[in-house]
Amino acid sequence: MTIATGLRESKKQETRRAISDSATRLFIDQGFERTTIAEIAAAARVAKKTVTNYFPRKEDLALDHHEAFTASLAGAVAGRAPGESPFAALGRAFRATLTEHSPVAGFTGPAFARMVADSPTLTARLRELHDLREEALAAALASVTPPDAPAIAPRAAAALIAAADRLLFSRIQELTLAGHTDEEIEAVLTPEANHVHALLSASLTSYA
Repeated sequence: MTIATGLRESKKQETRRAISDSATRLFIDQGFERTTIAEIAAAARVAKKTVTNYFPRKEDLALDHHEAFTASLAGAVAGRAPGESPFAALGRAFRATLTEHSPVAGFTGPAFARMVADSPTLTARLRELHDLREEALAAALASVTPPDAPAIAPRAAAALIAAADRLLFSRIQELTLAGHTDEEIEAVLTPEANHVHALLSASLTSYA
């Protein structure tokens, strides 16, 4: 039964990947708004219902890293090393996504970045995902906030960190659309991110 369960799960992941890959190709070729679920289903060789079962929202077909994205900042705080401050953990996590050229940091390639930038629907969804990311971070910081701090402290800290994160994400997208390679973007963002984090550190002493 374990083998059968593993095979079923593997098949599900293959189907999910095939749907996502087919959708991405069509979105880039035709634009997000002009591409239909029926076209994606036909390209992936599955039924329309299968597409919507795996991806209830059309936007999630394009932004299929949304769960990892919204959980990443909170996850860095929750998974920090013993004795590591929340702010240090967040900085370490960002540097990792930068060197890995991760989609979570904003590395998507020029064609995908252009597709998102040209779609009002995806642009709005990306803003929503940033908001959800901030909310998750605020909840994570609430558990490590000093008891004598104001009640608003974790939300204020999360707002500052999330604003900086949005700036760096947008900067990566901006450089991507300008035609820079991932390696060039990493070289530019490393000192810029260090500068932004230094500015934040002065304001977030409770978490640094």
